[in-house]
Order: sequence, then C-alpha cells, then structure tokens
Amino acid sequence: MTDANASGLPEAKPHGKSSLLTQDALMKKRNAAESRFKYYGIAAISVSLIMLGVMLWTIFSDGVSAFRQASLELSVTLDPERLDPDGNGSVASIAKVTTIGYGNLLSAALNDYMAERNISVEGVTERQVGEFISRDAPARLRNMVLADPELLGQTIRFGAFASGRIDGYIKGRVTMASAELDSNITPAQLQLADRLIEAGVLKSAFNWRFLTNPDASDQRPESAGLGIAIIGSIYMMFLVAIMVLPIGVAASIYLEEFAPKNKWTDIIEVNISNLAAVPSIVYGILGLAIFINFAKLPASAPIVGALVLTLMTLPTIIIATRASLRAVPPSIRDAALGVGASKMQTVFHHVLPLAAPGIMTGTILGLASALGETAPLLLIGMVAFVANYPASPLDGGFFDPATALPVQVYSWASRSDPAFIERSSGAIIVLLAFLLVMNVAAILLRRRFERRW
Repeated sequence: MTDANASGLPEAKPHGKSSLLTQDALMKKRNAAESRFKYYGIAAISVSLIMLGVMLWTIFSDGVSAFRQASLELSVTLDPERLDPDGNGSVASIAKVTTIGYGNLLSAALNDYMAERNISVEGVTERQVGEFISRDAPARLRNMVLADPELLGQTIRFGAFASGRIDGYIKGRVTMASAELDSNITPAQLQLADRLIEAGVLKSAFNWRFLTNPDASDQRPESAGLGIAIIGSIYMMFLVAIMVLPIGVAASIYLEEFAPKNKWTDIIEVNISNLAAVPSIVYGILGLAIFINFAKLPASAPIVGALVLTLMTLPTIIIATRASLRAVPPSIRDAALGVGASKMQTVFHHVLPLAAPGIMTGTILGLASALGETAPLLLIGMVAFVANYPASPLDGGFFDPATALPVQVYSWASRSDPAFIERSSGAIIVLLAFLLVMNVAAILLRRRFERRW
C-alpha cells in the first residue's frame, strides 16, 4: 500500500481524469478571478483612503491657519478732548464720536510708538501705517469706552487685529511679489511689518474670536467669526432632535408592529422610501412655500430651518427605526405574548429596549447628515448676513435671525478675498468636529445599550 493510500487520500487518477488534488484549467481560472477581485477591492479601498487623506490634508492645511490671527498690542491714550466733544463725560456726548475718530486715535498711537523707538517707516505714509490696523478695532474700542466712560483720560493696553493682508503676509499667503500687484498693500508695508514683528508689536496667536465673533463684511475678513453660525446650528439640531425622534419612532412602531398589512400601508411605506430619496433642495422649496409664505414664520430663523430639516430627516429616521425593530428576533415577541403580555407591553417592554441602540444610532447619524445640509437653508434665507446674536431659547431665540455652519462655509467660499477662503476651510474643520462628536456619540450609545441574544 502506498503512502497516499495509507493516509486515506484518494490517488490521482490516470488518463487525464479530474482529481480533487490537482487544479484543472477551469479551477485555475476561477481562483485567478477570485484573487483579482480581492486585489480590486483592496485597490478600491486604498484609492478611497488616499482621496480621503488628500481631502483632509487640503482642508486642514488651508484651514488651521484660520485659528491664528495677527494682532497689534498698542498703548492708547483715550484723550477726552477728542472723544468727549461736550466735555461732560456723558454717554450721549461720547457717542457723537464715530469709529473714524477712534481709528485716527489708533493710527496715531501706532505712529507714535514707531517714532519713539526709531522704527524706520521709509516708503510708508502715516495713512498706510493706519491700514495695519483692522477696521474692526475702532468699533471695539468705541464700544469699550461707551460701556465704561471712566476710561477717558487713561492710557490702556489695547489688542487690535492686524488687517487681512498683514495677517496673510505672516501666514505666507501674501508675498512681496503679490504685493506689487495688490492695490491694498505695498512691499514697503510688508517690510515695515517685518520690523514690527522684530519689535514685538506685531504677533500671531490663537484666535478665540474666530469661534465667537459674528460674520464680518468683505472689508474685514480678519474679524469674521463663527459665533452666530455655531449658535444657529445648535438651536436647529436641538429642535430637530426633539421633533424628529418622537415622531419618527412613533410612526415606525405603528407601521412595524400595529398597522394592518393592506394597500394603504403599502402606499405609505412606498412614499416614505421615495421621500428619503428626494433632493434636499425640494424640501427647501417646500419650507419656503409653507413655513414662510403661508405660515408667515420669520425667514432665517432657526425654527424654520429646524422644521425643514425635520421633514427631510424624518423618512431616514423611520426607515432606520423600522430596520432596528425588525432586527429583534420574533422569539422575543412570542415569549412575551406567551406569558400573557399584551401587544403594547410586548412592544414597549421587550422589543423597543432591544431596538434602542439601533434607533439611537440611526437618529444621531440622521441628525449628523442634517447638520451638513446647505441647499434647503439657502432657500429659507439663512444665507443672509446676520450681525447680532440670537437671544436665548427662553427669550424667543428660536425665532431670531441666525445662520448655520454649512451656510457660513458657502458664504465665505463665495467671496473673493483669499482670507475668507482660509476661514471657510476653518469653518469646515469646526463642522467636521461637530460631526465627529455626533458619530462618536452614536458608537458609544450603541455599545452602552447593546444587548446580545
């Protein structure tokens, strides 16, 4: 007996007959196709990861600099003769001085500083020196004096943002070559900026006001912030959550557990599936027609945005919730009914707790998707420039004008100044951080409430 026969394995058959131990041409072809398919999958995943990495690298390389801002530290003497025309120290008298007067005061302070320290200003006029200071600074200084008239006559340290071109020069966005072609900056001003950096007057530091300031005009990109957009997004997501969760879960429970199976429920299910595939801009048109034109709700208000996003997200939540309910084994229902539980008790005491992880995950992912929507919000007017923060929810803030993070990204990206392009990438980073937190919350909730059977 041969070794092959001793081990129990069949012998290879002669005369060209097939064997399990040898691969014929067809088997080799099938194995080669399987290997190619595996490599195709690996290549597709690799390309996707590379593209994702390139996208994230582009966003972060362009947007991280938005969180830093060049500023000037100045000693400013608040001369009462210039800031209090009537000389009585009243708020009414001080308010007569416009931001132009405060701008001249800041410009003079910067010129005096350079004169005291013999910093060369060759080729730069006093007016061009004043252009180093952001146009936002005079307004902030004026508000500070109006809030505290006792500051008149004092010399204070005041931090003012540098202008967008000076800030761009420190970040490498503006160069000597580009300054020669730019009507808003000159190479001589950039050389003066280098001397101010050496003197410690011009510095770059983390810009908290990027996260707290409202939007700014096209002339003041350095002072534009995400404060109102962040508040508006939080308001909208809060309203969407408290509307879409109970409605979506209740509709799903009825359709999956209680509704009779007839042509009417079939029509409802088909329409829910179709609504989940409707383009988001259609919901924007619907919201404009119903909530603004018919119901007369205020445009640009978080309540209108929340209603539109609720309509858009509801089909997705219903589909995800029904899938979670359907994933609960029928034996759970049979066991509950077998021990005398009613249909209502079976659903709410046994089926719903087991489906809760999937429901919460689907809801959070639906909310995360709604957070990034732009088209429906554009149609209801949330792209408008909003300078004032909305009030608190208890004071009717849901009905105050606001904007949202994706709309702010769109608004900044559509402006011509490169400083706004930088800020749009920074806003995308903040939006990605919100989405990351929501997705991590979905994972943690699933693990926390997951039950195995």
